[in-house]
Amino acid sequence: MNIHEYQAKEVLKSFGVRIQEGYVANSPKEAKDAALKLSKNGNSDIFVIKAQIHAGGRGKGTIKETGSNGVVIAKNFDEVEEKAKNILNGTLVTHQTGPSGKTVNKVLIAEDVYYPGDEDPKEFYLGILLDRVKGCNVIMASSEGGMDIETVAEETPEKIIKEWINPNVGLQAFQARKIAFALGLKGQGLKEMISFIFSLYKAYESIDSSMFEINPVLKTSDNKILAVDAKVNIDDNALFRHKNIEELRDLSEEDPAEVEANKVGLSYVKLDGNVGCMVNGAGLAMATMDIIKLSGGDPANFLDVGGNASAETVETGFRIILKDKNVKGILLNIFGGIVRCDRVAKGVVKAYKNIGNIDIPIIVRLQGTNSEEGAKIIDNSGLKVFSAITLKEAAEKVNEIL
Repeated sequence: MNIHEYQAKEVLKSFGVRIQEGYVANSPKEAKDAALKLSKNGNSDIFVIKAQIHAGGRGKGTIKETGSNGVVIAKNFDEVEEKAKNILNGTLVTHQTGPSGKTVNKVLIAEDVYYPGDEDPKEFYLGILLDRVKGCNVIMASSEGGMDIETVAEETPEKIIKEWINPNVGLQAFQARKIAFALGLKGQGLKEMISFIFSLYKAYESIDSSMFEINPVLKTSDNKILAVDAKVNIDDNALFRHKNIEELRDLSEEDPAEVEANKVGLSYVKLDGNVGCMVNGAGLAMATMDIIKLSGGDPANFLDVGGNASAETVETGFRIILKDKNVKGILLNIFGGIVRCDRVAKGVVKAYKNIGNIDIPIIVRLQGTNSEEGAKIIDNSGLKVFSAITLKEAAEKVNEIL
């Protein structure tokens, strides 16, 4: 689960991570009020207005309707209100959103942490994520903060520092010092960075995060270390332990089909292909997507209906897949272990009739308990549904409909 920058910063702050202070606003007037509040709290009278969407590259992105960038500077309260107006409710297009962009419903009004006349601000990159190959967390750092880490990795990979954390002992002091030294810090700046890294790692582990990315981490001329931006992703499987974090979920930022699937307990991820797939089991789903690719198509989604596929779950799965206008056909691949194939076949026929007006072919590959009976039900239904028993048959039928 992703959360917004302003939410991520509040989470980090609760664990002692120094952040760029700010307030979220839903309207131009609220934006101006937020700037006034920041000013009264002793912050500078220069403000940063940041569009809040679940995507990176906001500073380089553009609001379709007004031409404004997603991150802008305002030098007085009236300017805050005017520039917030140019961003709010607009469509922000970045390299991560694609050409369709995302609607901006909120902006963060933040303090300007770059001191006037400061000739020695330094930006770093810090990230924490799980290294699935080594089976432990890794802290990634770079002196090239403010840039896309992918660009740094491609052009100057030697500037990326990696420190793997043994899960049995956790982050050690020598590791935090090693990172801070490698970033070229010394004196008070070094001590501040070590403390920052420890607080950041504590936050990462405590909320069961799967990814932290702080870019940039700023060192000011008076050696303060703070998070100017924050991207935080939480492991969905751990949300039951963090009800306060789960409440931060912004469903308007997520794909509506994925939200609908989640509500009924289906695992759905939208992809960019032309063949929808519905499967019972994650491993079989991956194999099914391989079949689709080998047949010359591209999977339009990952959809796991679980081991007890019923008429209701099949119908819901069809409805979700059919919302994708790119889908030219659907491959339903079911292994009848817990559930009998003939029951699945009856569910498919019932779902097809309930939905009605399905104008694309559906291939149903049934294998396992009562698979032959299930195939007969499909073949005798009189509907635009075709049965297959083997993977080869399913691939050939997918190829026919493309």
